[in-house]
Amino acid sequence: MDKLKVPEYKRFEDIMQIRSDGSEYWSARELALALDYVQWRNFTKVIDKAMIACKTSGHEVLHDFADVSKIVEAGAMEKKIKDYELSRYACYLIVQNGDPRKEVIALGQTYFAIQTYRQEVRDRFNQLDEDSRRLVIRGDIKQWNQLLAQAARDAGVITNEEFATFQNAGYMGLYGGLMVEDIHERKGLKTREKILDFMGSTELIANLFRISQTEEKLKRDNVSTAAEASVVHNAVGNEVRAAIKRVGGTMPEDLPTPEKSIVQIEKEQLTELKRRAGKKPLMLDE
Repeated sequence: MDKLKVPEYKRFEDIMQIRSDGSEYWSARELALALDYVQWRNFTKVIDKAMIACKTSGHEVLHDFADVSKIVEAGAMEKKIKDYELSRYACYLIVQNGDPRKEVIALGQTYFAIQTYRQEVRDRFNQLDEDSRRLVIRGDIKQWNQLLAQAARDAGVITNEEFATFQNAGYMGLYGGLMVEDIHERKGLKTREKILDFMGSTELIANLFRISQTEEKLKRDNVSTAAEASVVHNAVGNEVRAAIKRVGGTMPEDLPTPEKSIVQIEKEQLTELKRRAGKKPLMLDE
C-alpha cells in the first residue's frame, strides 16, 4: 500500500457525523469534496446510479439516502441547497459507481467496502458457526496485516530480516516467548502452512487485537527505527497476553489447533456454492 494512502483513510472518518440517537451518516456534499468532485451536478449522477443499485439490492433507498436541505450563504444572501444524509452502505455504493480514474475513488472503495463488511459481520457474527467465524476474523487479519506492514515500513522496518524480527517480537509477546517457528512446530504444521490458518476464532481474535493495536501505536508514537518498532510490537503482545490472563482466559499457545485450515474451509464453501449453482455459471469460476 502506498505510504500516502494510509493517512487518507482519515478523510472519510473525519467527515462522518453522528445523530442524537447515535446513528452515523455522511453529508453527500462533504463526501463529494472528499472524493474530489468539484461540480455537484457531476456527483449527483453518481448518486443516481448508487440509488438504483441500492433499490436493486433490496434496500430502502430513503433510509440510506435521506433527502435533506441545507441553508448556505451566497454572498450577502442565503439560499437552500439539496443534500443527502448517507448511510455507510450508501457511501459504499457511491464509491463503487464513482469515476475509476480518480485515485481517491479506489481508496474510498477499499475503505467503505471494509467498513460496510465489518458492520454486516457485527450484526450477524453471533449467528455464525465456528468455521465461519474463523473465515471472517482471518479476513480482517489480512486487511490489518497490510496496514501493519505499511506502518512498520514507515517506522523503519525495511529489510526481510528486520521484518522477521519485528513479527517474531509480536508473537513472542503474545505467546510467552514463543517465536513463529516455535508456534508452527507446536501446531504440527507443514513447512508452507501458515499458523494464522490453523487458529480457532478465539486465538485469531487475540492476534487481531495484537496486530491492530500495534499498527495504531506505531503511528501514534511516531516510531522511527526497526528496533523500536520491534519493542512496541513485543510490548503490545505482552499487554494482550496480560489481559487474557486477567480475565482467566486460556493462553494462546494452549488453545486447540483446528483440524481444518482456513484454506480447506474456503475450498469446501466454494465447492458447496458450485453445487448449489448447478449448471449455472458462477462468477467465482472466472
